[in-house]
Amino acid sequence: MENEAVSKNFIEQEIDKDLAEGVYDHVCTRFPPEPNGYLHIGHAKSILLNYGLAQKYGGTFHMRFDDTNPTKEKTEFVESIKEDIQWLGADWGEHLYFASDYFDQMYECAVKLIKKGKAFVCDLTAEQMREYRGTLTEPGKESPYRNRSVEENLELFENMRAGKYQDGEKVLRAKIDMASPNINMRDPILYRVARMTHHNTGDKWCIYPMYDFAHPIEDAIEGITHSICTLEFEDHRPLYDWVVRECEFENPPRQIEFAKLYLTNVVTGKRYIKKLVEDGIVDGWDDPRLVSIAALRRRGFTSESIKMFIELCGVSKSQSSVDYAMLEYCIREDLKMKRPRMMAVLDPIKLVIDNYPEGQVEYLDVANNLENEELGQRKVPFCRELYIEREDFMEEPPKKYFRLFPGNEVRLMHAYFVKCESFVKDENGNITEIHCTYDPETKAGSGFTGRKVKGTIHWVPAPYAQKAEVRLYENLVDEEKGVYNKEDGSLNLNPNSLTVIKDAYVEPSFADAKAYDSFQFVRNGYFCIDAKDSTAEYPVFNRIVSLKSSFKLPK
Repeated sequence: MENEAVSKNFIEQEIDKDLAEGVYDHVCTRFPPEPNGYLHIGHAKSILLNYGLAQKYGGTFHMRFDDTNPTKEKTEFVESIKEDIQWLGADWGEHLYFASDYFDQMYECAVKLIKKGKAFVCDLTAEQMREYRGTLTEPGKESPYRNRSVEENLELFENMRAGKYQDGEKVLRAKIDMASPNINMRDPILYRVARMTHHNTGDKWCIYPMYDFAHPIEDAIEGITHSICTLEFEDHRPLYDWVVRECEFENPPRQIEFAKLYLTNVVTGKRYIKKLVEDGIVDGWDDPRLVSIAALRRRGFTSESIKMFIELCGVSKSQSSVDYAMLEYCIREDLKMKRPRMMAVLDPIKLVIDNYPEGQVEYLDVANNLENEELGQRKVPFCRELYIEREDFMEEPPKKYFRLFPGNEVRLMHAYFVKCESFVKDENGNITEIHCTYDPETKAGSGFTGRKVKGTIHWVPAPYAQKAEVRLYENLVDEEKGVYNKEDGSLNLNPNSLTVIKDAYVEPSFADAKAYDSFQFVRNGYFCIDAKDSTAEYPVFNRIVSLKSSFKLPK
């Protein structure tokens, strides 16, 4: 039992304490995104943490959209977020909610605060309010409207709701402490006038609650026990507690903060991604060079690999950055035993076996994954004309080059030994065709032991191979310069972040593959069929990750 306690993270230890002391008799957590963009890898940590805690303690997990700011929110984002969370395996069951479901109750809470003398309507402009707020070292000044009577405040607030004022003309503020060392407690805004059509409530409201007011009320109404959020909300916790206390909620929720997940050299800011999309630098929020959850899924990452990554990152109170290579390590670990190893030629050159009978084809038995026999075998056609990688032949090779060159013999993977006899060049001196002879005694699996060769190369059968597009990805940003330009805040983009190969060839075994299916291409890495652009006639493959990395798990 002692070891079990030590292995628990600090949030679990706090929950254990609350349950032991009877503060709560169950656990209820939530994930509350604002639908103003697509979720990214950092959100995955919060999703899996909150869902995992509910699962661990036999509690309830709520999915709630914090839709209190209609200017940036879209139904498109709502649907994408739901899809992402379901893909990650977080099941909210019947517990799908919207902050806008509680607008009436939030309004009632605001009225209660006015009646208690804890809130007032203020006429200061945004600029004046900044001047009155003070600084980190100097206290703020009270608004000249702070001491309006309860009756006047109730009337003004009702008029705000009725649409009698222009946007920004009046706000409802909490009456707390303008001298508080925590600036969030210096009479924060609770409601503002904003004539905006809401994706859920239409034009019913022309006043909307601020996040810091709405969020604790949502949690309290739903019976959330532990409001798990990131560290930037730590300074907001006194206001969170003030709202649920002054609105007189029983069994109020408890806010606990943890460190965000920061990934090196990636773009996560919604403002930046929106600009990349609008400028056509990426083809949408799910472009495989991004780290939105939709982008990672489209590129070929699995939910299992994301979960492994989040578990390796752990939960702590201290901010730190995680190397992107660790995410790549997780997808390699997840796929290496699960996915078939197929042959694909990205830069093809024709190889002709001169002494192989014309018109003959034989079907070779090929293991799908040598490390996992359960994946079975497939049949691959072999014939006189093949495609191999251009880099697997050299006219004048350097020392220790063991692939194909004039007079050298190599094994064609899963097939025969072939010896290069000659090659053909075009008028520009480019090699266009390699001619070989094969030894029929050397068929793979035949037990041939007459001689050995040092090189093995992969291939695809030219008449049967399927033409495909292959997309190779590098980091979207220039890793040497960093993500952001220090002078103007723009992104330091990598001009080579995407390489498109239009004339690759893959073996015919891919014929039944569908969107999101992934494979290991021999020597080239792990690839996934693109869900947006791929067709049965012309498949498109995204490289998920290369085969090797220098990354090692810390001991």
